[in-house]
Amino acid sequence: MPSESPAQTSAAAPIQQLASPPSTGLLMTGGGARAAYQVGVLQGIARIRRSAGAKQGPNPFPIIAGTSAGAVNAAALACGADDFDVAVRRIAEVWRNVRAEQVYKADTLALLGSGARWRLVLGLGRFVATVLRIKPRSLLDNAPLAALLKRMVPLERLPELMRAGHLQALAVTGSSYSSGEHVTFYESATPTQAWVRSQRLAMPCTISHEHLLASSAIPFVFPAAALKMHNHVEYFGDGSMRQTAPISPTIHLGATRVLVIGAGRMTEPREQLPPNTLTGYPSLAQIAGHAMSSIFLDALGVDVERLRRINNTLALIPPELRARSALRPLELLVISPSERIDAIAARHVDALPGPVRRLFGGLGAGGSRDVKGSALASYLLFEPGFTRELMALGRADTLRQRHEVLRFFDWAQ
Repeated sequence: MPSESPAQTSAAAPIQQLASPPSTGLLMTGGGARAAYQVGVLQGIARIRRSAGAKQGPNPFPIIAGTSAGAVNAAALACGADDFDVAVRRIAEVWRNVRAEQVYKADTLALLGSGARWRLVLGLGRFVATVLRIKPRSLLDNAPLAALLKRMVPLERLPELMRAGHLQALAVTGSSYSSGEHVTFYESATPTQAWVRSQRLAMPCTISHEHLLASSAIPFVFPAAALKMHNHVEYFGDGSMRQTAPISPTIHLGATRVLVIGAGRMTEPREQLPPNTLTGYPSLAQIAGHAMSSIFLDALGVDVERLRRINNTLALIPPELRARSALRPLELLVISPSERIDAIAARHVDALPGPVRRLFGGLGAGGSRDVKGSALASYLLFEPGFTRELMALGRADTLRQRHEVLRFFDWAQ
């Protein structure tokens, strides 16, 4: 961790007034520790902008949306919207040095407590557990994350940044266990009509650290977070659950072009998979990792395909007819890992805290050779070796798409 907290240094910086920003949106998806990749992408974008001689300083994304750990990165970037390069450096410093104990309690006593409660419920049965008032809430306790968020995400800066024109809107998403709906919480510089779709809705509010905790509450792993909804309280878990249209918030908030940063490969060629990962009965860790991938990764690929099909369809409509409707194409740039993060995690799984590593071992995550079993571990590998390798991959993938990035932002070639 840096010796000087982002909240302290950011709050001291004067905020310059800006003209109206362009409607460029940024979406960062979920994935626990995998979100370190997003920081590498941001570093790559900052480097490309500097080398192109583009105007430095303010954030190039006036509309920022995020889910799960991506919501944390989104909010941290938004809170430094008056100086993009400085904000990226501060976020990167946190991710470069993060440790699991800064995110969740990883000591033996904490894991024994939560594990014992689960075993009692499973062993004694629900009725006996109810009589004994045993109600395990999650596998891990993410109480340390609240302290990290306060240092990393100075949300008190948002109103002034919006008034100065550096930021148009910030949106984070959560999934309500209480109502079953997927909710996008957003804070906007100008009044924006909330939207309602099937099983998802938007709610204007003042974004808080509680919203970030709710959005990043990985199901079963971290406890649900209580959030006030109008005149009642609902309990929320990770926003990646039941997220059918991840890119939607940026569009509703006015973006006409969107950069999407994924946390997993958009396609997974079968011929590149190690043969031994496709045979034999799956371990519990493999099943859990597969379920996590369904929650965190699949919806984004589907949404990108859908938007590209819509763009292709709109291109067939004569411009004069399209002008009479509310339909418009969306410029989309997607940057996602070129390597399998499961395989990268397998090389670092031994860096997990001992009690967590032993827990995963009991579930069948077999160490560096078990790529499939390491998928589950990848979401909790908040350790420097893993996060730094993901950041390096994010930078490399972004620099490899240099020409696409320059074209997307209209920066000089």
